[in-house]
Amino acid sequence: MKFTKMHGLGNDFIMVNAFEEGIENLEGLAKDICDRRFGVGGDGLVLILPSESDENDFRMRIFNPDGSEPEMCGNAIRCFAKYIYDREMTDKMKVRIETLAGVIIPELILEDGEFKAVRVDMGQPRLRSKDIPFAGVEQQQVVGETLEVDGEEYSITLVSMGNPHCVIFVDDADGFPVREVGPKIENHPLFPEKTNVEFIEVLNSKELEMRVWERGAGVTLACGTGACASAVAAILNELSHRKVTVHLLGGDLTIEWSEDNDHLYMTGPAEEVFGGEFRIKN
Repeated sequence: MKFTKMHGLGNDFIMVNAFEEGIENLEGLAKDICDRRFGVGGDGLVLILPSESDENDFRMRIFNPDGSEPEMCGNAIRCFAKYIYDREMTDKMKVRIETLAGVIIPELILEDGEFKAVRVDMGQPRLRSKDIPFAGVEQQQVVGETLEVDGEEYSITLVSMGNPHCVIFVDDADGFPVREVGPKIENHPLFPEKTNVEFIEVLNSKELEMRVWERGAGVTLACGTGACASAVAAILNELSHRKVTVHLLGGDLTIEWSEDNDHLYMTGPAEEVFGGEFRIKN
Protein backbone atom coordinates (compact mmCIF):
# COMPACT_ATOMS: atom_id res chain seq x y z
CA MET A 1 0.00 0.00 0.00
CA LYS A 2 1.41 3.39 -0.99
CA PHE A 3 1.32 6.12 1.64
CA THR A 4 2.48 9.69 2.27
CA LYS A 5 3.68 10.93 5.66
CA MET A 6 2.54 14.48 6.52
CA HIS A 7 2.27 16.62 9.62
CA GLY A 8 0.56 19.73 10.91
CA LEU A 9 2.74 21.28 13.64
CA GLY A 10 4.22 17.89 14.44
CA ASN A 11 0.83 16.17 14.68
CA ASP A 12 1.74 13.51 12.10
CA PHE A 13 -0.41 11.41 9.82
CA ILE A 14 -0.13 8.60 7.31
CA MET A 15 -2.13 9.69 4.26
CA VAL A 16 -3.54 7.01 1.95
CA ASN A 17 -5.26 7.73 -1.36
CA ALA A 18 -8.29 5.45 -1.20
CA PHE A 19 -9.15 6.39 -4.79
CA GLU A 20 -6.26 4.08 -5.71
CA GLU A 21 -5.77 1.76 -2.73
CA GLY A 22 -8.24 -0.91 -1.66
CA ILE A 23 -8.09 -1.24 2.13
CA GLU A 24 -9.70 -3.62 4.60
CA ASN A 25 -9.56 -4.04 8.38
CA LEU A 26 -8.98 -0.34 8.98
CA GLU A 27 -8.80 -0.68 12.76
CA GLY A 28 -6.02 -3.26 12.54
CA LEU A 29 -4.20 -1.36 9.79
CA ALA A 30 -4.22 1.84 11.85
CA LYS A 31 -2.70 0.04 14.84
CA ASP A 32 0.02 -1.53 12.68
CA ILE A 33 0.98 1.44 10.52
CA CYS A 34 0.87 4.05 13.32
CA ASP A 35 3.21 2.03 15.53
CA ARG A 36 6.40 4.10 15.90
CA ARG A 37 8.68 1.06 16.28
CA PHE A 38 7.15 -1.60 14.07
CA GLY A 39 5.27 0.57 11.55
CA VAL A 40 5.60 3.93 9.83
CA GLY A 41 4.67 5.84 12.97
CA GLY A 42 2.00 8.50 13.29
CA ASP A 43 -0.79 10.05 15.31
CA GLY A 44 -3.34 8.77 12.83
CA LEU A 45 -4.18 7.05 9.55
CA VAL A 46 -6.02 9.36 7.14
CA LEU A 47 -7.97 8.13 4.11
CA ILE A 48 -8.64 10.36 1.08
CA LEU A 49 -12.00 9.17 -0.23
CA PRO A 50 -14.54 10.22 -2.87
CA SER A 51 -17.49 12.25 -1.66
CA GLU A 52 -20.78 10.51 -1.04
CA SER A 53 -22.69 13.61 -2.20
CA ASP A 54 -22.67 15.67 -5.39
CA GLU A 55 -22.61 18.81 -3.22
CA ASN A 56 -19.19 18.01 -1.74
CA ASP A 57 -15.73 17.33 -3.12
CA PHE A 58 -14.05 14.67 -0.95
CA ARG A 59 -14.51 12.58 2.18
CA MET A 60 -12.02 12.10 5.02
CA ARG A 61 -11.80 9.24 7.49
CA ILE A 62 -9.20 9.15 10.24
CA PHE A 63 -8.19 6.37 12.61
CA ASN A 64 -6.25 6.79 15.85
CA PRO A 65 -3.24 4.63 16.77
CA ASP A 66 -5.52 2.53 19.00
CA GLY A 67 -7.81 1.79 16.04
CA SER A 68 -10.66 4.06 17.10
CA GLU A 69 -12.23 6.45 14.60
CA PRO A 70 -12.63 10.09 15.73
CA GLU A 71 -15.13 12.40 14.12
CA MET A 72 -12.62 15.03 12.97
CA CYS A 73 -9.06 16.28 13.23
CA GLY A 74 -8.10 19.86 12.49
CA ASN A 75 -4.44 19.21 11.72
CA ALA A 76 -5.28 16.22 9.54
CA ILE A 77 -7.73 18.17 7.41
CA ARG A 78 -5.07 20.79 6.63
CA CYS A 79 -2.77 17.97 5.51
CA PHE A 80 -5.67 16.56 3.49
CA ALA A 81 -6.15 19.89 1.69
CA LYS A 82 -2.45 20.19 0.81
CA TYR A 83 -2.33 16.55 -0.32
CA ILE A 84 -5.14 16.89 -2.87
CA TYR A 85 -3.85 20.28 -4.09
CA ASP A 86 -0.26 19.08 -4.60
CA ARG A 87 -1.47 16.04 -6.56
CA GLU A 88 -3.86 18.09 -8.69
CA MET A 89 -6.85 16.09 -7.49
CA THR A 90 -8.74 19.41 -7.51
CA ASP A 91 -8.23 22.85 -8.94
CA LYS A 92 -10.33 24.52 -6.23
CA MET A 93 -8.76 26.73 -3.58
CA LYS A 94 -11.70 26.02 -1.26
CA VAL A 95 -13.06 22.48 -0.97
CA ARG A 96 -15.92 20.80 0.85
CA ILE A 97 -14.82 17.72 2.77
CA GLU A 98 -17.20 15.28 4.40
CA THR A 99 -16.26 14.08 7.89
CA LEU A 100 -18.11 12.37 10.72
CA ALA A 101 -18.37 15.86 12.26
CA GLY A 102 -20.10 17.23 9.15
CA VAL A 103 -18.81 19.13 6.13
CA ILE A 104 -15.58 21.04 6.80
CA ILE A 105 -14.28 23.66 4.35
CA PRO A 106 -10.51 24.25 4.12
CA GLU A 107 -9.14 27.06 1.94
CA LEU A 108 -5.59 27.05 0.59
CA ILE A 109 -3.54 30.20 1.13
CA LEU A 110 -0.88 30.84 -1.50
CA GLU A 111 1.83 33.48 -1.68
CA ASP A 112 3.40 34.12 -5.11
CA GLY A 113 1.86 30.86 -6.27
CA GLU A 114 3.44 28.84 -3.46
CA PHE A 115 1.57 27.05 -0.70
CA LYS A 116 1.68 29.00 2.58
CA ALA A 117 -1.04 27.70 4.91
CA VAL A 118 -4.59 26.39 5.14
CA ARG A 119 -7.48 28.37 6.61
CA VAL A 120 -10.28 26.05 7.68
CA ASP A 121 -13.90 26.94 8.32
CA MET A 122 -14.49 24.60 11.23
CA GLY A 123 -18.19 25.44 11.49
CA GLN A 124 -20.03 26.37 14.67
CA PRO A 125 -18.89 25.11 18.05
CA ARG A 126 -21.46 22.99 19.87
CA LEU A 127 -21.90 23.89 23.51
CA ARG A 128 -24.89 21.99 24.88
CA SER A 129 -23.96 19.24 27.31
CA LYS A 130 -25.87 16.61 25.32
CA ASP A 131 -23.85 17.49 22.20
CA ILE A 132 -20.47 16.92 23.89
CA PRO A 133 -21.79 14.45 25.21
CA PHE A 134 -21.55 14.93 28.99
CA ALA A 135 -23.69 13.07 31.51
CA GLY A 136 -22.95 15.34 34.46
CA VAL A 137 -25.51 18.12 33.96
CA GLU A 138 -28.57 18.87 31.84
CA GLN A 139 -27.88 22.56 31.32
CA GLN A 140 -27.27 24.22 27.98
CA GLN A 141 -23.59 24.99 28.51
CA VAL A 142 -20.90 23.60 30.78
CA VAL A 143 -18.70 26.60 31.60
CA GLY A 144 -16.57 26.60 34.75
CA GLU A 145 -18.26 23.53 36.22
CA THR A 146 -16.44 21.34 38.76
CA LEU A 147 -15.31 17.82 37.85
CA GLU A 148 -13.87 15.56 40.56
CA VAL A 149 -11.11 13.15 39.53
CA ASP A 150 -9.43 10.94 42.14
CA GLY A 151 -10.20 13.42 44.91
CA GLU A 152 -8.99 16.44 42.90
CA GLU A 153 -11.40 19.09 41.62
CA TYR A 154 -10.98 20.69 38.19
CA SER A 155 -12.92 23.59 36.71
CA ILE A 156 -13.97 22.44 33.22
CA THR A 157 -15.48 24.05 30.15
CA LEU A 158 -16.86 21.73 27.49
CA VAL A 159 -16.92 22.32 23.73
CA SER A 160 -17.63 20.03 20.80
CA MET A 161 -16.07 20.69 17.41
CA GLY A 162 -17.85 17.60 16.16
CA ASN A 163 -15.62 15.76 18.63
CA PRO A 164 -15.61 16.25 22.42
CA HIS A 165 -13.22 18.56 24.30
CA CYS A 166 -12.78 19.24 27.99
CA VAL A 167 -10.83 22.46 28.55
CA ILE A 168 -9.08 23.16 31.86
CA PHE A 169 -7.29 26.44 32.62
CA VAL A 170 -4.02 26.04 34.52
CA ASP A 171 -1.31 28.33 35.85
CA ASP A 172 1.55 26.54 34.11
CA ALA A 173 0.81 24.50 30.99
CA ASP A 174 4.42 23.32 30.61
CA GLY A 175 4.61 22.03 34.15
CA PHE A 176 1.18 20.42 34.33
CA PRO A 177 1.13 16.57 34.63
CA VAL A 178 -0.74 16.02 31.35
CA ARG A 179 0.20 12.33 31.06
CA GLU A 180 -1.16 11.64 34.54
CA VAL A 181 -4.37 13.66 34.53
CA GLY A 182 -5.25 13.46 30.83
CA PRO A 183 -6.20 9.78 30.61
CA LYS A 184 -8.21 9.96 33.83
CA ILE A 185 -10.41 12.70 32.38
CA GLU A 186 -10.53 11.09 28.90
CA ASN A 187 -12.00 7.94 30.46
CA HIS A 188 -14.14 9.63 33.14
CA PRO A 189 -17.57 7.94 33.32
CA LEU A 190 -19.35 11.27 32.79
CA PHE A 191 -17.99 11.29 29.22
CA PRO A 192 -19.83 8.39 27.56
CA GLU A 193 -17.81 8.74 24.33
CA LYS A 194 -14.60 9.71 26.16
CA THR A 195 -13.06 13.14 25.54
CA ASN A 196 -10.02 15.07 24.41
CA VAL A 197 -8.50 17.15 27.21
CA GLU A 198 -6.81 20.55 26.82
CA PHE A 199 -4.77 22.23 29.55
CA ILE A 200 -4.60 25.97 28.86
CA GLU A 201 -2.45 28.74 30.27
CA VAL A 202 -3.76 32.19 29.35
CA LEU A 203 -0.71 34.31 28.51
CA ASN A 204 -2.75 37.40 27.65
CA SER A 205 -6.01 38.28 25.88
CA LYS A 206 -4.54 37.30 22.48
CA GLU A 207 -2.35 34.30 23.33
CA LEU A 208 -2.94 30.87 24.84
CA GLU A 209 -0.43 28.16 25.73
CA MET A 210 -1.91 24.70 25.19
CA ARG A 211 -1.00 21.13 26.12
CA VAL A 212 -3.25 18.32 25.01
CA TRP A 213 -4.17 14.75 25.78
CA GLU A 214 -5.96 13.38 22.72
CA ARG A 215 -8.62 10.71 22.96
CA GLY A 216 -7.20 7.52 21.48
CA ALA A 217 -3.73 9.00 20.86
CA GLY A 218 -2.38 10.40 24.13
CA VAL A 219 -0.01 13.38 24.24
CA THR A 220 0.49 14.96 20.81
CA LEU A 221 2.44 18.00 19.65
CA ALA A 222 -0.68 19.73 18.36
CA CYS A 223 -4.46 19.35 18.09
CA GLY A 224 -6.40 21.60 15.73
CA THR A 225 -9.88 20.93 17.05
CA GLY A 226 -8.46 21.24 20.57
CA ALA A 227 -7.02 24.66 19.77
CA CYS A 228 -10.43 25.71 18.45
CA ALA A 229 -12.23 24.39 21.52
CA SER A 230 -9.72 26.09 23.81
CA ALA A 231 -10.23 29.45 22.11
CA VAL A 232 -13.99 29.10 22.50
CA ALA A 233 -13.58 28.16 26.16
CA ALA A 234 -11.34 31.17 26.79
CA ILE A 235 -13.91 33.48 25.21
CA LEU A 236 -16.80 31.93 27.15
CA ASN A 237 -14.83 32.47 30.37
CA GLU A 238 -14.04 36.07 29.32
CA LEU A 239 -10.30 35.39 29.28
CA SER A 240 -9.47 36.30 25.68
CA HIS A 241 -10.46 38.17 22.53
CA ARG A 242 -12.27 36.40 19.69
CA LYS A 243 -9.04 36.04 17.71
CA VAL A 244 -6.12 34.35 19.44
CA THR A 245 -2.81 32.66 18.76
CA VAL A 246 -2.62 29.22 20.35
CA HIS A 247 0.93 28.08 21.13
CA LEU A 248 1.36 24.31 20.95
CA LEU A 249 4.44 22.15 21.33
CA GLY A 250 4.68 21.85 17.54
CA GLY A 251 4.04 25.51 16.69
CA ASP A 252 1.25 28.07 16.48
CA LEU A 253 -2.31 28.14 15.20
CA THR A 254 -4.46 31.22 14.67
CA ILE A 255 -8.06 30.75 15.82
CA GLU A 256 -10.86 33.24 15.20
CA TRP A 257 -14.46 32.96 16.38
CA SER A 258 -16.43 35.13 13.99
CA GLU A 259 -19.14 37.34 15.44
CA ASP A 260 -21.13 37.61 12.20
CA ASN A 261 -21.72 33.90 11.45
CA ASP A 262 -20.63 32.19 14.71
CA HIS A 263 -18.17 30.03 12.74
CA LEU A 264 -14.69 29.18 13.95
CA TYR A 265 -11.70 29.63 11.62
CA MET A 266 -8.36 27.89 12.08
CA THR A 267 -5.23 28.87 10.13
CA GLY A 268 -2.02 26.88 10.18
CA PRO A 269 0.60 24.99 8.16
CA ALA A 270 0.77 21.50 6.66
CA GLU A 271 3.95 19.75 5.53
CA GLU A 272 4.78 16.64 3.52
CA VAL A 273 7.65 14.59 4.94
CA PHE A 274 8.10 11.49 2.78
CA GLY A 275 6.31 8.73 0.90
CA GLY A 276 6.73 4.98 0.63
CA GLU A 277 5.08 1.59 0.59
CA PHE A 278 3.77 -0.36 3.58
CA ARG A 279 3.40 -4.13 3.51
CA ILE A 280 -0.01 -4.95 4.96
CA LYS A 281 -0.07 -7.93 7.30
CA ASN A 282 -2.22 -10.86 6.22
